[in-house]
Amino acid sequence: MMQIIRNCWIGMIFGIILTVVIPVNAQSSLSAKAIAPLNALSDAFETLVESVGPAVVQVFSLGYGPGDAQTTGSILTRQRSSGSGVIIDPNGYIITNAHVIAGATHVEILIAEREIHDPRMRSILKPGRKKMDAKIIGVDRETDLAVLKIERSNLPYLPFSDSDLLRQGQLVLAFGSPLGLENSVTMGVISAVARQLEAEAPMVYIQTDAPINPGNSGGPLVDTEGKIVGINTLIFSQSGGNEGVGFAAPSNIVQTVYHQLKTNGHVRRGKIGVNVQTVTPLMASGLSLSQPWGVIVADVEPGSPADLAGLKPGDIIYTLNEKLMENGRQFEVNVYRRAIDEKVKIDYIRDGERRQVIVNVTERSDDPERFISMVNPKKNLVPQLGILAIDIDRQVEQMLPRLRKRFGVLVAAISNDAPAIDGRFRPGDVIFELNHNEITGLAVLKSTLQQLNPGDAAVIQLQRRGQLRFLTLEIEP
Repeated sequence: MMQIIRNCWIGMIFGIILTVVIPVNAQSSLSAKAIAPLNALSDAFETLVESVGPAVVQVFSLGYGPGDAQTTGSILTRQRSSGSGVIIDPNGYIITNAHVIAGATHVEILIAEREIHDPRMRSILKPGRKKMDAKIIGVDRETDLAVLKIERSNLPYLPFSDSDLLRQGQLVLAFGSPLGLENSVTMGVISAVARQLEAEAPMVYIQTDAPINPGNSGGPLVDTEGKIVGINTLIFSQSGGNEGVGFAAPSNIVQTVYHQLKTNGHVRRGKIGVNVQTVTPLMASGLSLSQPWGVIVADVEPGSPADLAGLKPGDIIYTLNEKLMENGRQFEVNVYRRAIDEKVKIDYIRDGERRQVIVNVTERSDDPERFISMVNPKKNLVPQLGILAIDIDRQVEQMLPRLRKRFGVLVAAISNDAPAIDGRFRPGDVIFELNHNEITGLAVLKSTLQQLNPGDAAVIQLQRRGQLRFLTLEIEP
């Protein structure tokens, strides 16, 4: 398809040149030839859109979000939102953005109900679509991705492309439901293949000028073969609408997150225990390095896989799994995608000598906010503390550092309107006691709080990052 479109563009440009330089009396005989490349290009895009469109869905979310306590008297309010998604498995698995379903208690999907092959029978206003309930399989807020599931099979779906092969200037199409307008498509190019939006963030994005607006979130960015190169995630805008600066999560990261969410319900991320930096010309000059670019090991965590494998500060990393490493960010992103217990091959240079080592990938500490996907605001809200909390079962315990006690309640999220408290809660805190009363579950926490009167002191013992501490607050009216 890419070759077809490229040939169409060449033919179209050649036709325009002929139209301009040939005398007027010859234009009538050449007009059909000049228009033909445009028609071929239009037909190619139409075919592409028809093949991709049925796999693109609209996502509706009903749930709770931060409220205005001064106006409504509630720290949470019922909210509705919508976005986009794409079917990536014929058995009903769908990728969307985490922020599309944030706080959702109920999710619905609008899918293509049937495909009508006879153009005379198609509605030009709205294709046949059906709304279905969807189950949230898993959410990963670090990449802003989520996996949904509907009970259908033999669905149209889109395969993934290799986002590492993307090139600046490559043609792409963005699908979704911008501003709630379902089944929309826009065209543009890849503006940048790996854009880092925050200095220390491990996540990188594909930048595109394909028009993306609110509602496109979660929809696919596809290449000219109809394969997913990214999931539309966010825009930079001063007006709130498209200004030609859109960002999509790269398909290779999306695939890794999808498989982990589908299998485990959460993402386990890897590390090898090194801190790396990009080699600069000035650094290369001062350290007498053989090249003014690349990746240098700045630190090695004692006892980490990298330490056990023999890597040392000052080593120059040349390749990771035979892929040339040109800068520190590239190295971190490639390690970021690796599965736990996977082994990676690193070629490095020490004292001018080329060496090779195999390093095991281990799990790094996860984002504590991943627990928010496990809560239901109606069930898990503890209004006196301004938190959403969950019971610690075997699954949750496996996701936590070693607990100091065999009971407790996990803090999954904090409200912006939480009461004044000595030190405040943090996601990932585990509550053990309240005024010397053991908190063995969420029900016990709620009943213990109900026994306190306005103005009473509440002293809470909890575990944070392996250490015990106390938080205190005064019960509000």
